[in-house]
Amino acid sequence: MKVTLQPTTRLYSLFFAILLFVSDGVLATETADTIYLGGPVLTINDKGPRAEAVAVADGVILAVGGRDSVMAYKGEGTEIVDLQGRAMLPGFVDSHGHAVMGGLQALSANLLAPPDGEVRDIASLQATLRTWMAANNETVELVQLIVGFGYDQSQLKELRHPARDELDAVSTEIPIIIVHQSGHFGVANSKALQLTGITAESANPAGGIIRKGEDGEPNGVLEENAFFKVLSGLMAGLGEQGLRAFANAGPRLWARFGYTTAQEGRAAPAIVEVMKEVASEGGFKIDVVVYADVMVDRDYIKKNASRNYTNRMRLGGAKLTIDGSPQGFTAFRDRPYYDPVGEYASFYKGYAAVTNEQVTDAIDWAFENNIQILTHANGEAASDLLIAAVKDASTRYGADDQRTVLIHGQFLREDQVDSIQALGIFPSIFPMHTYYWGDWHRDHTVGPVLADNISPTGWMFQRGMMFGTHHDAPVAFPDSMRVLDATVTRRTRSGDILGPAQRVDVMTALKAMTIWPAWQHFEEDKKGSIEVGKLADLIILSEDPTAIDPEALDTVKVLTTIKEDSVIFALEQE
Repeated sequence: MKVTLQPTTRLYSLFFAILLFVSDGVLATETADTIYLGGPVLTINDKGPRAEAVAVADGVILAVGGRDSVMAYKGEGTEIVDLQGRAMLPGFVDSHGHAVMGGLQALSANLLAPPDGEVRDIASLQATLRTWMAANNETVELVQLIVGFGYDQSQLKELRHPARDELDAVSTEIPIIIVHQSGHFGVANSKALQLTGITAESANPAGGIIRKGEDGEPNGVLEENAFFKVLSGLMAGLGEQGLRAFANAGPRLWARFGYTTAQEGRAAPAIVEVMKEVASEGGFKIDVVVYADVMVDRDYIKKNASRNYTNRMRLGGAKLTIDGSPQGFTAFRDRPYYDPVGEYASFYKGYAAVTNEQVTDAIDWAFENNIQILTHANGEAASDLLIAAVKDASTRYGADDQRTVLIHGQFLREDQVDSIQALGIFPSIFPMHTYYWGDWHRDHTVGPVLADNISPTGWMFQRGMMFGTHHDAPVAFPDSMRVLDATVTRRTRSGDILGPAQRVDVMTALKAMTIWPAWQHFEEDKKGSIEVGKLADLIILSEDPTAIDPEALDTVKVLTTIKEDSVIFALEQE
């Protein structure tokens, strides 16, 4: 039956329709806590890559778009933040770093070469240690340990590692351990060797080397697992309070460079427990994802792995380390090193820190138990081991949504890039190598031809692959703008451009620091782009990185870091 509305009925119907419209569109609209406007907003969302304003409520993005549409969410209590022409981006997501060791770096003597430090030779290294000792005398007396971080033999005038006696010249009474910038070597003075039981009779541990002089005595230089054993022994003496200090300092350093999610990429269960305590006390202002060493305690990983944060921390899965440092000639290659500096045989290819069987077993276990695993593999032979193990495990258990991660892949061959794409392995790449060690790789590790293809982001971009880029702090400072610069320009310390075909555009490089590592961590629905419903993890940069000369990217400053709408770092307050 057809019903004809009378004029009065039509009037009431229109009134209620208007009321409903108003209720849905205005009266029921949520009021923003904060509205950001007045500068370019790079959303990293392909559906709407740029916006004029962002509204936030309860730490979550409420609206993104044009100024007028976003201002509809303004209420009496809304704070309006004027960007003053500066750029807003989503907070950076750490694809790979070591937040606790980064804390160690922040609280240690800075032995980095320019531009990040002042160490150019062994004499200036010794002077830096003495200066730091004098400035931190109370701390030295309390902890009875001196730690220096970031020396690099490739940047020292002598082109070699310092020796035990050269550290003894600084102190013979206080143990000294200096950590190579790669994090895979170290040098100990006599006191440190004595305290950790390293003598002429000490045998090399599996996957490590104790270097010795002609007299058979340790010369202080320790490689890979030999170094880790001595460092852990010395650090154990610091006790829980020392570890707490490192765990607190690291994420704060990450926030200075715009990271709202940090990673601790290799931790023992004891370290994870300390981090849990720091987290429970409100120590973390940014999210921290931790990966525990798969060679230490797998039951602990199974019991504690989670996709959910508790007090801004979670155990994301496991970490496997196959080989070492390319610049230190311990990466496991498929061919001899080009021209290594030091006493190396002509057939020397580096070495693995674990056996083939251990690699296969670790990957198999991760797939069987649906545990995400990150694997450090620098040399071609190390990556071959990973690829073979993942292929085998995928056949046995299925790939599903494992999101296995290759860390570094510094010397990947192009056929290996095809393999990791086919197997669904997510590559987390270290393009800062082009700046810090590009000249060294060209001249000594792989030679001028292969050096063009280190950190092969161009190959990955050509194939439409997602990838992450990282700083590997404390190997380098967690300097987001230097990561961005290196990925886009690939300029070395000497000014050379290493492999122009491997460069990518600025927006692609930004995705590799935001939305793609968010996917890597199973967090793409919450982080990595400025979209409605995602966390208000935001940063403000001094300039729009897509609108300037790429050669100036490393001059862009992180002005403000915002975690869920709370400012956790402001440059002007430093």
